[in-house]
Order: sequence, then structure tokens, then C-alpha cells
Amino acid sequence: MKAAYIQNGHVLTGEVTDPVPGKGQALVRTHSCGMCASEQHFLHAGQNIIDLSRKLGGPYAALQWDQPFVPGHEFVGEVIDYGPGSARKVAVGSKVTSVPIMRQGGAHAVVGFSHVCPGGYGELMLLDEDVMFALPDSFDDDHGAMIEPLAVGLEHARRGRPEKGDVALVLGCGAIGLGVIAGLKIMGIAPIVAADFHPARREEALRMGAHVAVDPREVSPHAPLPDVGRAPNLIYECVGRAGMLQSLVEAAPFDGRIVMGGYCMEEESLFVFAAQNKRLNVQFAGGEEPQDMDLAMRAIGDGRIDVAPWIGARIGRSGVAEAMAAMSGPGAPVRVVIDPRLG
Repeated sequence: MKAAYIQNGHVLTGEVTDPVPGKGQALVRTHSCGMCASEQHFLHAGQNIIDLSRKLGGPYAALQWDQPFVPGHEFVGEVIDYGPGSARKVAVGSKVTSVPIMRQGGAHAVVGFSHVCPGGYGELMLLDEDVMFALPDSFDDDHGAMIEPLAVGLEHARRGRPEKGDVALVLGCGAIGLGVIAGLKIMGIAPIVAADFHPARREEALRMGAHVAVDPREVSPHAPLPDVGRAPNLIYECVGRAGMLQSLVEAAPFDGRIVMGGYCMEEESLFVFAAQNKRLNVQFAGGEEPQDMDLAMRAIGDGRIDVAPWIGARIGRSGVAEAMAAMSGPGAPVRVVIDPRLG
């Protein structure tokens, strides 16, 4: 099949081996796939995260840095076949998305970070039929590709166990941070403070439901802001850079709660005594679960969460390297979407 793939830290395009479905696996033709910052980070930190996974445990341990793998874990596609012995719960021809994991047919992998389960930057994918679900035929492909990143934000939001009286702070207003804000709004949590360097992201945070959005270089988001009155006590880290955890330990109030949602691919240091003195609770959020995918699908479908402004350019395989290099710039959209059927 044709794909954009990563090998030795470079984005390349060309032919890769077609995936073959086993028992419990669906063969899916990709229609649209979002480009996630974790894939850009992996270009620079991939070997490190592979080495750490092999040493400490993790789903990236099976990756070989010098062999191609096809990224893309935010996707929509069409079921075209199943492996032998599969339950075939979703009809061939259906539009689908999925939690990007594979636990069927003897595989245990993260879709898009695997040599066995290629992601949505390629024409074909393998999906686990137990966590794959159908979308309405009328569901817009590019909006469908936003279900997964929104679902991650919704998962992070609930992991903080927000409750009435909390003042929530969301640091980093990319897709995951925006999803956290949307999730908190759905749960009725207020007020919500958002912080991001980029003006367009701050505007989008307000549109998603934040009450205040600040540039942390100009205003401390940890202070009692005039429009809020109290310092945030529930802090969501959606940046994913080394040093963030320690800085939040230092900034958090006594008895505060910190949710680590950003995917940092470097080792982190922490002065535990400082966290103990404040009686802090640190929750490490992971990926989405089926319930989060279902809520994201329904909220996009019924208009409660409008993801259309997240979507910037729509590109083919040949545009991936350039788009990935530009995705951290101040004018970058929340998401670029890839249609791997395009050249």
C-alpha cells in the first residue's frame, strides 16, 4: 500500500507492505487521519522512548527505529474485510473509527506506533473489532478523525474527578487541552482558566468553554485572576514537556490536584518532598476508553462540541513531512488532516 511513514527519524513516502488481518481484526481503508503532536515529538525523541520502554515497560518496546512504521492514530475509515474467524460485528462497507489499540490475533500494539498495525497515514489499517465502532454514513470524515483526540481530552477531564467548587486550570490548548475544556463544560465545572502562548488557541479555548484565557508569559494562570477570584486548585497539564510536573508542584496550592495529560517523551525529575508538604494529588491520565469515544462521537454529531474550527489544511501523503515540520508554529491549526488516498 501507499503511505507516509517514519524511519530513522525522517518522514518518507512510498510503498509499504499491506497489512493482513488475523482473527478479531478488521481491514480498513483510511479516509481521513488527524496529525498529532506526539508524532512530531517521536521524530526527535523516538529512539529515547523506545529505549525507555524496553527498560521500564511500555507499548513502544517492539518498535525498531531503523525500520519503517506508519503513524496515525486519529482516523476514520471503511471496513473492507475481516480476518478468518472474526465476529464481524460491524458490516463490511461501514464507516468506522476506533480506540487505537490492537489486542486481537496475538498482537498487542498501539495503532500507528507499530510495525504490525499501521496507522492512518497509510491507505490500509488493521483495527481490533472489539473496540471499533461504526459511525453514521453522514458523519463527516474529517470531523470523525477528531473523535479520538477529543475523546482523550474527555478522558483527562474526568480523571481529575472534578466537582462543584473546583477552579480548573488547563495548561496547553492544543486538541487535548481543548478537549479537556469541552469535557469540563459538559460536566458543568466552572470557572475554567486556560493558558497558552498562542492567541488563536486562547480564542478557541474560550469558544470551547473556558471563562478566562491568558498568556502565561504575561499573567500567572496560577494566581487568583480578577474574573475568577480564586486560585485554581485542579490543574490539567496538556503540554508534555520535561520540567512541567516539578513546576506545577511548585505552583499548585495546598491540597491541590494535578492531572498529567501531556505526553512527555523524556525522563522527568521531581522533588517529592515539595509535593508531600502540600499534600498534592497527582493523577497520570492515559488514553481514551470506549466510553470517551462514544461521548465524543455523540457530542460532535449533535453539535454540542464544534470541532470544525480545529481543522486546517487537508493534505495527501506527499504533504506530511512539511505539515509535520510546521505544526508547532504560531499559525498552525489545531489539526491538519491527511487523506492517504491522495498523492
